[in-house]
Amino acid sequence: MAYVTGLRCRECGRAYPAEALHVCEYCFGPLEVTYDYERIAAETTRETIAAGPNSIWRYANLLPANGHGDVDLGAGYTPLVRADRLAAELGLGELWLKNDTVNPTGSFKDRVVAVALARARELGFKVAACASTGNLANSVAAHAARAGMQHVVFVPADLEAGKIVMTSVYGPHLVAVEGSYDDVNRLCAELTSERPTWAFVNVNLRTYYAEGSKTLAFETAEQLGWQAPDHVVVPVGSGSQLTKIAKGFEELGKVGLLDEAPHVRVSGAQAVGCSPIATAFTEHHDYVRPVKPSTIAKSIAIGNPADGWYALDVVRSSGGAFAAVTDEELVDAMILLARTEGIFAETAAGVTIATLAKLAAAGVVRRDERVVAYVTGHGLKTIEAVASRARPHATIAPTLDAFNDALGAELEDSSS
Repeated sequence: MAYVTGLRCRECGRAYPAEALHVCEYCFGPLEVTYDYERIAAETTRETIAAGPNSIWRYANLLPANGHGDVDLGAGYTPLVRADRLAAELGLGELWLKNDTVNPTGSFKDRVVAVALARARELGFKVAACASTGNLANSVAAHAARAGMQHVVFVPADLEAGKIVMTSVYGPHLVAVEGSYDDVNRLCAELTSERPTWAFVNVNLRTYYAEGSKTLAFETAEQLGWQAPDHVVVPVGSGSQLTKIAKGFEELGKVGLLDEAPHVRVSGAQAVGCSPIATAFTEHHDYVRPVKPSTIAKSIAIGNPADGWYALDVVRSSGGAFAAVTDEELVDAMILLARTEGIFAETAAGVTIATLAKLAAAGVVRRDERVVAYVTGHGLKTIEAVASRARPHATIAPTLDAFNDALGAELEDSSS
Protein backbone atom coordinates (compact mmCIF):
# COMPACT_ATOMS: atom_id res chain seq x y z
CA MET A 1 0.00 0.00 0.00
CA ALA A 2 3.03 2.31 0.20
CA TYR A 3 2.55 3.34 -3.43
CA VAL A 4 -1.26 3.70 -3.50
CA THR A 5 -2.41 7.32 -3.50
CA GLY A 6 -6.15 6.64 -3.35
CA LEU A 7 -9.09 5.91 -5.63
CA ARG A 8 -10.42 7.87 -8.59
CA CYS A 9 -13.65 7.77 -10.57
CA ARG A 10 -13.07 6.52 -14.10
CA GLU A 11 -15.81 8.85 -15.39
CA CYS A 12 -15.65 12.21 -13.56
CA GLY A 13 -12.17 11.91 -12.02
CA ARG A 14 -13.20 12.63 -8.42
CA ALA A 15 -10.73 11.40 -5.80
CA TYR A 16 -11.53 9.09 -2.89
CA PRO A 17 -9.53 7.53 -0.05
CA ALA A 18 -8.32 3.93 -0.43
CA GLU A 19 -11.26 2.39 1.42
CA ALA A 20 -13.89 -0.24 0.59
CA LEU A 21 -15.50 1.85 -2.14
CA HIS A 22 -16.29 0.91 -5.71
CA VAL A 23 -18.78 3.49 -7.09
CA CYS A 24 -18.54 7.27 -7.33
CA GLU A 25 -21.17 8.91 -5.14
CA TYR A 26 -21.54 11.79 -7.62
CA CYS A 27 -21.83 10.15 -11.04
CA PHE A 28 -22.01 6.43 -10.11
CA GLY A 29 -18.98 5.70 -12.25
CA PRO A 30 -16.61 2.87 -11.24
CA LEU A 31 -13.57 3.66 -9.12
CA GLU A 32 -10.00 2.60 -9.82
CA VAL A 33 -6.82 2.55 -7.76
CA THR A 34 -4.26 5.33 -8.33
CA TYR A 35 -0.53 4.96 -7.69
CA ASP A 36 2.57 7.08 -7.24
CA TYR A 37 4.28 5.92 -10.41
CA GLU A 38 7.34 8.13 -9.86
CA ARG A 39 8.09 6.40 -6.56
CA ILE A 40 7.41 2.99 -8.07
CA ALA A 41 9.83 3.75 -10.91
CA ALA A 42 12.50 4.93 -8.48
CA GLU A 43 12.22 1.91 -6.20
CA THR A 44 11.31 -0.97 -8.54
CA THR A 45 13.66 -2.68 -10.97
CA ARG A 46 13.76 -5.92 -12.91
CA GLU A 47 16.25 -7.14 -10.31
CA THR A 48 14.01 -6.39 -7.31
CA ILE A 49 11.16 -8.18 -9.03
CA ALA A 50 13.32 -11.21 -9.84
CA ALA A 51 14.32 -11.38 -6.16
CA GLY A 52 10.67 -11.62 -5.11
CA PRO A 53 8.52 -14.74 -4.66
CA ASN A 54 7.41 -16.88 -7.60
CA SER A 55 3.87 -15.55 -7.31
CA ILE A 56 1.90 -12.39 -8.06
CA TRP A 57 3.53 -10.76 -5.03
CA ARG A 58 6.81 -10.26 -6.90
CA TYR A 59 4.91 -7.25 -8.35
CA ALA A 60 3.67 -6.01 -4.95
CA ASN A 61 4.77 -2.42 -5.67
CA LEU A 62 2.21 -2.29 -8.50
CA LEU A 63 -0.62 -3.86 -6.47
CA PRO A 64 -3.06 -2.27 -3.97
CA ALA A 65 -2.33 -4.64 -1.07
CA ASN A 66 0.54 -6.38 0.67
CA GLY A 67 0.92 -10.14 0.31
CA HIS A 68 -0.36 -11.71 3.53
CA GLY A 69 0.94 -15.19 4.25
CA ASP A 70 -2.31 -16.17 5.94
CA VAL A 71 -4.20 -15.55 2.67
CA ASP A 72 -1.61 -16.50 0.06
CA LEU A 73 -1.90 -19.83 -1.78
CA GLY A 74 0.87 -19.01 -4.25
CA ALA A 75 -1.21 -17.64 -7.12
CA GLY A 76 0.53 -16.55 -10.30
CA TYR A 77 3.87 -16.89 -12.05
CA THR A 78 2.26 -19.53 -14.24
CA PRO A 79 3.94 -20.91 -17.39
CA LEU A 80 4.09 -18.99 -20.64
CA VAL A 81 4.20 -21.80 -23.18
CA ARG A 82 5.48 -21.51 -26.76
CA ALA A 83 2.70 -23.12 -28.84
CA ASP A 84 4.28 -24.00 -32.17
CA ARG A 85 1.99 -26.93 -32.98
CA LEU A 86 -1.15 -24.90 -32.36
CA ALA A 87 0.34 -21.98 -34.29
CA ALA A 88 0.92 -24.25 -37.29
CA GLU A 89 -2.70 -25.42 -37.18
CA LEU A 90 -3.91 -21.80 -37.15
CA GLY A 91 -1.44 -20.43 -39.70
CA LEU A 92 0.31 -18.21 -37.17
CA GLY A 93 3.98 -17.51 -36.51
CA GLU A 94 4.99 -16.89 -32.87
CA LEU A 95 2.20 -17.96 -30.51
CA TRP A 96 2.38 -18.22 -26.73
CA LEU A 97 -0.18 -19.51 -24.21
CA LYS A 98 -0.38 -18.08 -20.69
CA ASN A 99 -1.39 -21.22 -18.83
CA ASP A 100 -3.40 -20.26 -15.74
CA THR A 101 -4.86 -23.76 -15.43
CA VAL A 102 -2.03 -24.47 -12.95
CA ASN A 103 -3.08 -21.84 -10.38
CA PRO A 104 -3.99 -23.18 -6.91
CA THR A 105 -7.71 -23.62 -7.67
CA GLY A 106 -7.25 -24.02 -11.41
CA SER A 107 -8.08 -20.56 -12.76
CA PHE A 108 -6.86 -16.99 -13.03
CA LYS A 109 -9.36 -16.00 -10.34
CA ASP A 110 -6.72 -16.89 -7.74
CA ARG A 111 -4.88 -13.73 -8.79
CA VAL A 112 -7.75 -11.35 -8.17
CA VAL A 113 -8.95 -13.08 -5.01
CA ALA A 114 -5.48 -13.06 -3.45
CA VAL A 115 -5.34 -9.27 -3.92
CA ALA A 116 -8.93 -8.64 -2.80
CA LEU A 117 -8.73 -10.72 0.37
CA ALA A 118 -5.30 -9.35 1.28
CA ARG A 119 -6.84 -5.88 1.08
CA ALA A 120 -9.92 -7.09 2.98
CA ARG A 121 -7.67 -8.19 5.84
CA GLU A 122 -6.00 -4.77 5.87
CA LEU A 123 -9.41 -3.10 6.06
CA GLY A 124 -10.54 -5.33 8.91
CA PHE A 125 -13.16 -7.50 7.18
CA LYS A 126 -13.90 -10.87 8.77
CA VAL A 127 -16.27 -12.47 6.22
CA ALA A 128 -15.35 -13.16 2.58
CA ALA A 129 -18.14 -13.32 0.00
CA CYS A 130 -18.73 -13.18 -3.76
CA ALA A 131 -21.13 -13.55 -6.65
CA SER A 132 -19.69 -16.13 -9.01
CA THR A 133 -20.07 -18.16 -12.18
CA GLY A 134 -17.93 -20.84 -10.52
CA ASN A 135 -14.20 -20.13 -10.71
CA LEU A 136 -14.42 -17.17 -8.35
CA ALA A 137 -16.43 -19.23 -5.86
CA ASN A 138 -13.70 -21.90 -5.91
CA SER A 139 -11.02 -19.33 -5.28
CA VAL A 140 -12.78 -17.31 -2.58
CA ALA A 141 -13.63 -20.48 -0.67
CA ALA A 142 -10.04 -21.77 -0.85
CA HIS A 143 -8.36 -18.49 0.09
CA ALA A 144 -10.82 -17.79 2.89
CA ALA A 145 -10.28 -21.31 4.25
CA ARG A 146 -6.54 -20.69 4.20
CA ALA A 147 -7.03 -17.41 6.09
CA GLY A 148 -9.51 -18.84 8.59
CA MET A 149 -12.19 -16.41 7.41
CA GLN A 150 -15.88 -17.19 7.36
CA HIS A 151 -17.03 -17.29 3.74
CA VAL A 152 -20.34 -17.09 1.90
CA VAL A 153 -20.47 -17.60 -1.86
CA PHE A 154 -23.42 -17.22 -4.25
CA VAL A 155 -23.67 -19.04 -7.60
CA PRO A 156 -26.32 -19.72 -10.25
CA ALA A 157 -28.25 -22.91 -9.47
CA ASP A 158 -27.42 -24.45 -12.87
CA LEU A 159 -23.64 -24.26 -12.39
CA GLU A 160 -21.43 -27.14 -13.56
CA ALA A 161 -21.24 -29.94 -10.99
CA GLY A 162 -17.44 -29.82 -10.87
CA LYS A 163 -17.43 -26.21 -9.78
CA ILE A 164 -20.02 -26.88 -7.08
CA VAL A 165 -17.84 -29.68 -5.67
CA MET A 166 -14.67 -27.59 -5.92
CA THR A 167 -16.33 -24.86 -3.85
CA SER A 168 -18.26 -26.85 -1.27
CA VAL A 169 -15.22 -28.94 -0.32
CA TYR A 170 -13.67 -25.89 1.39
CA GLY A 171 -16.63 -25.63 3.75
CA PRO A 172 -18.26 -22.30 2.85
CA HIS A 173 -21.88 -21.32 3.05
CA LEU A 174 -22.59 -22.08 -0.60
CA VAL A 175 -25.85 -20.52 -1.81
CA ALA A 176 -27.33 -21.55 -5.17
CA VAL A 177 -29.56 -18.84 -6.64
CA GLU A 178 -32.29 -19.51 -9.19
CA GLY A 179 -31.43 -17.37 -12.21
CA SER A 180 -28.42 -16.17 -14.18
CA TYR A 181 -25.17 -14.68 -12.90
CA ASP A 182 -26.69 -11.23 -13.35
CA ASP A 183 -29.46 -12.20 -10.90
CA VAL A 184 -26.83 -13.47 -8.45
CA ASN A 185 -24.84 -10.27 -8.80
CA ARG A 186 -27.89 -8.08 -8.15
CA LEU A 187 -28.64 -10.01 -4.97
CA CYS A 188 -25.06 -9.59 -3.76
CA ALA A 189 -25.15 -5.86 -4.51
CA GLU A 190 -28.22 -5.60 -2.25
CA LEU A 191 -26.53 -7.70 0.44
CA THR A 192 -23.51 -5.42 0.40
CA SER A 193 -25.69 -2.67 1.85
CA GLU A 194 -27.34 -5.04 4.31
CA ARG A 195 -24.05 -6.66 5.41
CA PRO A 196 -21.42 -3.89 5.48
CA THR A 197 -18.94 -6.08 7.38
CA TRP A 198 -18.80 -8.61 4.54
CA ALA A 199 -16.04 -8.32 1.93
CA PHE A 200 -17.77 -9.08 -1.39
CA VAL A 201 -14.61 -9.35 -3.45
CA ASN A 202 -16.29 -8.42 -6.74
CA VAL A 203 -18.69 -5.82 -5.32
CA ASN A 204 -17.47 -3.54 -2.51
CA LEU A 205 -13.86 -4.79 -2.92
CA ARG A 206 -14.05 -4.82 -6.74
CA THR A 207 -11.74 -1.82 -7.11
CA TYR A 208 -8.88 -3.79 -5.53
CA TYR A 209 -9.93 -7.21 -6.83
CA ALA A 210 -9.73 -6.11 -10.46
CA GLU A 211 -6.11 -5.01 -10.07
CA GLY A 212 -5.01 -8.62 -9.65
CA SER A 213 -5.56 -9.24 -13.38
CA LYS A 214 -2.71 -6.84 -14.18
CA THR A 215 -0.29 -9.55 -13.06
CA LEU A 216 -1.13 -11.49 -16.23
CA ALA A 217 0.46 -8.66 -18.21
CA PHE A 218 3.37 -8.27 -15.79
CA GLU A 219 4.26 -11.95 -15.99
CA THR A 220 3.84 -12.10 -19.76
CA ALA A 221 6.30 -9.24 -20.29
CA GLU A 222 8.83 -10.62 -17.78
CA GLN A 223 8.65 -14.13 -19.26
CA LEU A 224 9.22 -12.67 -22.75
CA GLY A 225 12.46 -11.09 -21.53
CA TRP A 226 10.82 -7.81 -20.50
CA GLN A 227 9.19 -7.28 -23.86
CA ALA A 228 5.51 -6.72 -24.58
CA PRO A 229 3.76 -8.95 -27.12
CA ASP A 230 2.28 -7.47 -30.27
CA HIS A 231 -1.20 -8.91 -29.79
CA VAL A 232 -3.11 -10.61 -26.96
CA VAL A 233 -6.41 -12.49 -27.05
CA VAL A 234 -8.44 -12.49 -23.83
CA PRO A 235 -11.70 -14.25 -22.86
CA VAL A 236 -14.33 -11.73 -21.80
CA GLY A 237 -17.14 -11.95 -19.26
CA SER A 238 -17.44 -8.69 -17.33
CA GLY A 239 -14.62 -7.13 -19.37
CA SER A 240 -12.51 -6.40 -16.29
CA GLN A 241 -9.72 -8.87 -17.05
CA LEU A 242 -9.21 -7.47 -20.54
CA THR A 243 -9.04 -3.85 -19.37
CA LYS A 244 -6.61 -4.68 -16.56
CA ILE A 245 -4.28 -6.66 -18.81
CA ALA A 246 -4.10 -3.57 -21.03
CA LYS A 247 -3.50 -1.40 -17.95
CA GLY A 248 -0.75 -3.75 -16.80
CA PHE A 249 1.26 -3.33 -19.99
CA GLU A 250 0.78 0.45 -19.82
CA GLU A 251 2.03 0.55 -16.22
CA LEU A 252 5.18 -1.39 -17.09
CA GLY A 253 5.94 1.32 -19.64
CA LYS A 254 5.19 4.11 -17.15
CA VAL A 255 7.62 2.84 -14.53
CA GLY A 256 10.40 2.03 -16.97
CA LEU A 257 10.37 -1.76 -16.73
CA LEU A 258 10.04 -2.00 -20.51
CA ASP A 259 12.66 -0.49 -22.82
CA GLU A 260 10.00 1.38 -24.78
CA ALA A 261 6.37 2.31 -24.35
CA PRO A 262 4.37 -0.76 -25.39
CA HIS A 263 1.70 -0.85 -28.04
CA VAL A 264 -0.22 -4.07 -27.54
CA ARG A 265 -3.19 -4.88 -29.72
CA VAL A 266 -5.91 -6.34 -27.49
CA SER A 267 -8.65 -8.62 -28.83
CA GLY A 268 -11.61 -10.04 -26.91
CA ALA A 269 -13.32 -13.43 -27.11
CA GLN A 270 -16.94 -14.19 -26.28
CA ALA A 271 -19.42 -17.02 -26.84
CA VAL A 272 -22.27 -16.41 -29.29
CA GLY A 273 -24.76 -17.27 -26.55
CA CYS A 274 -23.51 -14.37 -24.42
CA SER A 275 -21.71 -11.84 -26.59
CA PRO A 276 -23.00 -8.35 -25.73
CA ILE A 277 -19.59 -6.68 -26.14
CA ALA A 278 -18.65 -8.54 -29.31
CA THR A 279 -22.03 -7.59 -30.77
CA ALA A 280 -21.48 -3.92 -29.93
CA PHE A 281 -18.08 -4.11 -31.63
CA THR A 282 -19.30 -5.75 -34.85
CA GLU A 283 -22.35 -3.48 -35.04
CA HIS A 284 -20.25 -0.34 -34.37
CA HIS A 285 -22.22 0.69 -31.31
CA ASP A 286 -20.90 2.91 -28.50
CA TYR A 287 -23.04 1.10 -25.94
CA VAL A 288 -23.34 -2.51 -24.75
CA ARG A 289 -26.87 -3.92 -24.73
CA PRO A 290 -27.48 -6.55 -22.01
CA VAL A 291 -28.46 -10.06 -23.10
CA LYS A 292 -29.78 -13.23 -21.48
CA PRO A 293 -26.91 -15.78 -21.41
CA SER A 294 -27.29 -19.09 -23.21
CA THR A 295 -23.93 -20.85 -23.57
CA ILE A 296 -21.97 -23.71 -22.03
CA ALA A 297 -19.14 -21.22 -21.36
CA LYS A 298 -20.71 -20.34 -18.02
CA SER A 299 -17.61 -18.76 -16.48
CA ILE A 300 -17.87 -15.85 -18.92
CA ALA A 301 -21.68 -15.87 -19.29
CA ILE A 302 -22.31 -12.36 -17.98
CA GLY A 303 -25.17 -10.76 -19.84
CA ASN A 304 -24.73 -7.27 -18.37
CA PRO A 305 -20.95 -6.79 -18.23
CA ALA A 306 -19.85 -4.17 -15.69
CA ASP A 307 -16.76 -3.19 -17.68
CA GLY A 308 -18.28 -3.77 -21.10
CA TRP A 309 -17.90 -0.24 -22.43
CA TYR A 310 -14.34 0.03 -21.14
CA ALA A 311 -13.39 -3.28 -22.75
CA LEU A 312 -14.92 -2.11 -26.02
CA ASP A 313 -12.89 1.10 -25.83
CA VAL A 314 -9.60 -0.73 -25.10
CA VAL A 315 -10.07 -3.09 -28.03
CA ARG A 316 -10.96 -0.32 -30.46
CA SER A 317 -8.23 2.08 -29.36
CA SER A 318 -5.55 -0.63 -29.47
CA GLY A 319 -6.45 -1.79 -32.96
CA GLY A 320 -7.72 -5.18 -31.84
CA ALA A 321 -11.07 -6.84 -32.46
CA PHE A 322 -13.88 -8.76 -30.81
CA ALA A 323 -15.34 -12.00 -32.11
CA ALA A 324 -17.87 -14.55 -30.85
CA VAL A 325 -17.89 -18.31 -31.38
CA THR A 326 -20.52 -21.02 -31.06
CA ASP A 327 -20.58 -23.68 -28.37
CA GLU A 328 -19.62 -26.29 -30.98
CA GLU A 329 -16.65 -24.19 -32.07
CA LEU A 330 -15.43 -23.70 -28.51
CA VAL A 331 -15.59 -27.45 -27.80
CA ASP A 332 -13.63 -28.13 -30.98
CA ALA A 333 -11.07 -25.60 -29.77
CA MET A 334 -10.79 -27.23 -26.33
CA ILE A 335 -9.95 -30.51 -28.04
CA LEU A 336 -7.58 -28.80 -30.48
CA LEU A 337 -5.68 -27.16 -27.62
CA ALA A 338 -5.39 -30.45 -25.74
CA ARG A 339 -4.31 -32.35 -28.86
CA THR A 340 -1.68 -29.88 -30.00
CA GLU A 341 -0.25 -28.50 -26.75
CA GLY A 342 -1.26 -30.93 -24.00
CA ILE A 343 -3.31 -28.34 -22.11
CA PHE A 344 -6.81 -29.35 -21.02
CA ALA A 345 -8.66 -26.10 -20.46
CA GLU A 346 -12.23 -25.15 -19.62
CA THR A 347 -14.91 -23.79 -21.93
CA ALA A 348 -13.80 -20.15 -21.55
CA ALA A 349 -10.39 -21.13 -22.90
CA GLY A 350 -12.16 -22.90 -25.75
CA VAL A 351 -13.79 -19.55 -26.51
CA THR A 352 -10.34 -17.90 -26.53
CA ILE A 353 -8.72 -20.45 -28.84
CA ALA A 354 -11.73 -20.59 -31.18
CA THR A 355 -11.76 -16.80 -31.37
CA LEU A 356 -8.01 -16.76 -32.00
CA ALA A 357 -8.60 -19.18 -34.90
CA LYS A 358 -11.40 -17.01 -36.29
CA LEU A 359 -9.38 -13.79 -36.04
CA ALA A 360 -6.33 -15.50 -37.58
CA ALA A 361 -8.42 -16.75 -40.51
CA ALA A 362 -9.73 -13.20 -41.02
CA GLY A 363 -6.21 -11.73 -40.96
CA VAL A 364 -6.88 -9.71 -37.80
CA VAL A 365 -4.29 -11.70 -35.85
CA ARG A 366 -1.29 -11.75 -38.19
CA ARG A 367 1.45 -14.28 -38.82
CA ASP A 368 4.16 -11.62 -38.29
CA GLU A 369 2.94 -10.81 -34.75
CA ARG A 370 4.09 -12.18 -31.41
CA VAL A 371 0.73 -13.33 -30.02
CA VAL A 372 -0.27 -14.36 -26.50
CA ALA A 373 -3.56 -16.13 -25.78
CA TYR A 374 -4.78 -16.33 -22.18
CA VAL A 375 -5.88 -19.80 -21.03
CA THR A 376 -7.72 -18.99 -17.83
CA GLY A 377 -9.13 -22.20 -16.31
CA HIS A 378 -8.68 -25.97 -16.11
CA GLY A 379 -10.79 -28.36 -18.17
CA LEU A 380 -11.70 -30.54 -15.19
CA LYS A 381 -14.03 -27.71 -14.14
CA THR A 382 -16.17 -28.17 -17.26
CA ILE A 383 -15.59 -31.79 -18.15
CA GLU A 384 -19.23 -32.19 -19.25
CA ALA A 385 -18.49 -30.07 -22.33
CA VAL A 386 -16.25 -32.72 -23.90
CA ALA A 387 -17.48 -35.88 -22.18
CA SER A 388 -19.52 -37.09 -25.15
CA ARG A 389 -16.46 -36.82 -27.41
CA ALA A 390 -13.91 -38.29 -25.02
CA ARG A 391 -14.47 -42.03 -25.25
CA PRO A 392 -12.24 -45.12 -25.56
CA HIS A 393 -11.02 -45.61 -29.11
CA ALA A 394 -11.85 -49.28 -28.84
CA THR A 395 -13.02 -51.83 -26.29
CA ILE A 396 -11.25 -55.18 -26.76
CA ALA A 397 -10.66 -58.55 -25.16
CA PRO A 398 -7.28 -58.87 -23.37
CA THR A 399 -5.54 -60.62 -26.32
CA LEU A 400 -3.02 -59.64 -28.99
CA ASP A 401 -5.39 -60.77 -31.72
CA ALA A 402 -8.12 -58.48 -30.41
CA PHE A 403 -5.71 -55.53 -30.26
CA ASN A 404 -4.37 -56.15 -33.75
CA ASP A 405 -7.87 -56.53 -35.16
CA ALA A 406 -8.96 -53.23 -33.63
CA LEU A 407 -5.89 -51.01 -33.98
CA GLY A 408 -2.92 -52.88 -35.33
CA ALA A 409 -3.16 -51.74 -38.93
CA GLU A 410 -4.00 -48.15 -38.02
CA LEU A 411 -1.05 -47.79 -35.66
CA GLU A 412 1.33 -49.45 -38.10
CA ASP A 413 0.31 -46.95 -40.77
CA SER A 414 0.71 -43.96 -38.46
CA SER A 415 4.24 -44.96 -37.42
CA SER A 416 5.56 -45.53 -40.97
